[in-house]
Amino acid sequence: MSAFNVMSVAGSDPSGGAGIQADLKAFSAHGVFGMSVITALTAQSTRGVADVHGVPASFVTRQLDTLLDDATVHAVKVGMLGTAEVTEAVAGAIDHHGLTDVVVDPVMVAKSGDRLLEESATEALRTVLLPRAGLITPNLPEAADLLGVEEAADLAGMHEQAAELLKLGPQAVLLKGGHLDSEDSTDVLVVGGGPAVELTGPRVRTHNTHGTGCTLSSSIAALLPQSPDTAAAVRGAKDYLTAALRRADDIDAGGGQGPVHHFHSWW
Repeated sequence: MSAFNVMSVAGSDPSGGAGIQADLKAFSAHGVFGMSVITALTAQSTRGVADVHGVPASFVTRQLDTLLDDATVHAVKVGMLGTAEVTEAVAGAIDHHGLTDVVVDPVMVAKSGDRLLEESATEALRTVLLPRAGLITPNLPEAADLLGVEEAADLAGMHEQAAELLKLGPQAVLLKGGHLDSEDSTDVLVVGGGPAVELTGPRVRTHNTHGTGCTLSSSIAALLPQSPDTAAAVRGAKDYLTAALRRADDIDAGGGQGPVHHFHSWW
């Protein structure tokens, strides 16, 4: 019997590489039972997003309340929300149901360049949801968008922006450095008032990187209830993602940016 239930609140990706589908795969790979609340339907493939159909905020709340009135959820991953109304609905559910270990991946723009969060919703994300997060996992463009500044160009800039993001209210910040032009991939983790920690891993050379942000954040959520602290969960998730990227070319799921291999340890 699984000791932990972990819920994803995110959009659906028919190609299976990102969103709810990637989250459930990552949950299973880390030995937790995955649950899901869908915030948006997308028409997308490895080549990009063709269309988005948002789920009304009232029905997102209905999904959350129906599930959480029945099941115990030990950790939560929040991904694509789409609108300010849905963002506020999720924040309300966090308060109402006393949810903890909430990992927020501020999904704003897809790798294809398609916008997945209405610009009007950025303020709700910044002021309503982030203060309720245990950990946020923005990449460099997302961090710049949240702070209203230019994108960090080096590690010093990442340290500065991570500290500024912490002031928005989350308990911890993992600022991902994958967009930097460097041989290795270095992320900056800041937990509470502690010192910033640089987490460096090898940069895997593959075109198949669809869903890396979703996979990392959902892996962290899955590992948080099983780990002694946030840093250990983040390190475990980063190691898992690196291995999944190394095996990404084994998957043939389309002609664009393919997914990572969530089940690289099994097949």
